Amino acid sequence: MISDQTGSRRHKKADFWTAIWAGFIGGNIASFVKWGSEIPLPPRTPDRVSPPAQMLRDCGLPIDKIVYFYAQHVVNLGVLLVHHAFSIIFAMAYCLGCLRFPRLSLWQGAAFGLVVTVGFHGIVLPLGHWAPPFWQLPFSEIFSESLGHILWAWVIEVFRRYAFMSRRMDYAEPVNREGQVIRHLFREHPLHS
Repeated sequence: MISDQTGSRRHKKADFWTAIWAGFIGGNIASFVKWGSEIPLPPRTPDRVSPPAQMLRDCGLPIDKIVYFYAQHVVNLGVLLVHHAFSIIFAMAYCLGCLRFPRLSLWQGAAFGLVVTVGFHGIVLPLGHWAPPFWQLPFSEIFSESLGHILWAWVIEVFRRYAFMSRRMDYAEPVNREGQVIRHLFREHPLHS
């Protein structure tokens, strides 16, 4: 018989890895969603360099040489990797954070998206001199980044909810009417022998 403490540790470990995978997969997909939201609503004026490109330049990396070609378009691989890594890392942090602080998923993740917008575009990017202060940004940039981050966070939340719902449905221990766990339920079934 598994003790409640061992079972609790097992579930916490499973929750941890479920959150990591949900964040990794959701972060990958959400990265494309965020980038896709910038096609109809470009966040910056054409004269401004994107913050990831400026970060890489400040690190001394020749971003004009870190490129690949797709369908005769030049794609900046360095910017893509920074953008994608940001999405994955913050998606995993979000999914793990929701384990400890469920209110982090307020408005199906939209609140987290707004916090990321204010945190990065209002604090981190201006402090690094990669973007003007928040109050100097044009409304079009604030709107584009806010909507993009809301959609980005919502996609991550969809993956997080699906991952945890699936895990609970597939691996939930069956209980009887008294709430006691039914052991070896499937071993006696002909399909599982």
